[in-house]
Amino acid sequence: MMLPGRQDSHGSAAVSGNLPMDGKAVLLVHPAWHSCGSHQVFVSQARAYRSLGARVISLAIADSPGAVEGSGAHKTYAAATRDLEADARLYSGMPVLSVLNPAFLGAAKLWLHGNFAKILLESAKLAPIPAALRAEPRIDLIHCNHFFCMPVAMRLKQRHGCAILLDTHDLQARQYALRNEAGWTLPPPANFEDMLAVELAAMRDADVLLHLNDEEAASFKVLLPAMRHELLYPAVPAVAAGQGGADLIIVASANYANFLGVLWFLEKVLPLAPGVGVKIVGNIDGAFRTRAPALLKRHAALFKGRVADLDAVYANAAAILLPTTEGHGISIKTIEAMSSGAPLIATPHAFRGMNLDPAQLKNVTLAADARSFAAALLRADAERGGAQIDQGASDTRRTYQERFSFEAYRSALVKIAAPLVRG
Repeated sequence: MMLPGRQDSHGSAAVSGNLPMDGKAVLLVHPAWHSCGSHQVFVSQARAYRSLGARVISLAIADSPGAVEGSGAHKTYAAATRDLEADARLYSGMPVLSVLNPAFLGAAKLWLHGNFAKILLESAKLAPIPAALRAEPRIDLIHCNHFFCMPVAMRLKQRHGCAILLDTHDLQARQYALRNEAGWTLPPPANFEDMLAVELAAMRDADVLLHLNDEEAASFKVLLPAMRHELLYPAVPAVAAGQGGADLIIVASANYANFLGVLWFLEKVLPLAPGVGVKIVGNIDGAFRTRAPALLKRHAALFKGRVADLDAVYANAAAILLPTTEGHGISIKTIEAMSSGAPLIATPHAFRGMNLDPAQLKNVTLAADARSFAAALLRADAERGGAQIDQGASDTRRTYQERFSFEAYRSALVKIAAPLVRG
């Protein structure tokens, strides 16, 4: 399916022959995820390559048996990701009968012990290449996301002889180990070292590794010293910067690290700031419904669920709260909050992997423990509704534009990708 109106980063129509990747075909391979930070990275990738003149094909790989092209999972994914604009959007996943594959059965046994690395890799191996992609006469560059999508990327590299850029999206074995700390597994739980070995083996087939944050880049340079590494901060869509409003907000999706942060806020911070009204926006309520239903019931009035207009939520914020206590890799929701220009109350961990000192940002209040976070919350509560400011001129908005805007991402990406495109 062709999409009309390819545009450059300033929104004007691209002129054929004047762009560095004009006439080239770029394949984006990525998990079929939505409503998360990784999806926003995929959106920016597609937009950047198209603005550089390339024809972009998006191939979403599902990570559960039976989530094949035309399935309910496919339809749900497509409906939730209309913001991913590509010249062709394709989808694949392993057929349900592929669970009988001996390699998958072996991975499933490891999965029962919490080895997510192995089962995700085997699931991708069993996802067929869509017919429309098999018919493509030429792919000039493959931009793969997450190590477990590499089996799909490698099949297409062998067919087209092009380079693979692999976006690592953090060291995934860390995330799996964190998940296993609280999740159910058969004993003994999969250990970090075993999952890391699976991850690194899949990554070695890439031509260049792209890393989203400083911490991630430093780790992989030690683990894979013979490979080429590039630091490429993600482009996160900006929310509108306005004059601010009266709400104290937390915006969070339902991942485990976010759950732990909001849990800490509700159990440790909020009791020290009685009577302060806070709005918790996003599908994080689903994580509490599963993991802490009693706490959700006690604070039901605070949870607002997913909202249609997130810009309006940010625009009416007196302050944005970032009670981040766990997690690895760069925080997409922190970058999104920075783009709003609103005052932030945050733990230092919210700014991990960014190579900046948030204490130097005038509209950021750092709070390393519950008592200082509550004190900052009480001050923000007392001051809300006061003098409005131009949030577009704030320190966090300026830092966002310099590091995490689409223009910054596009400029860095073309320097890495264009020389790799097949001539």
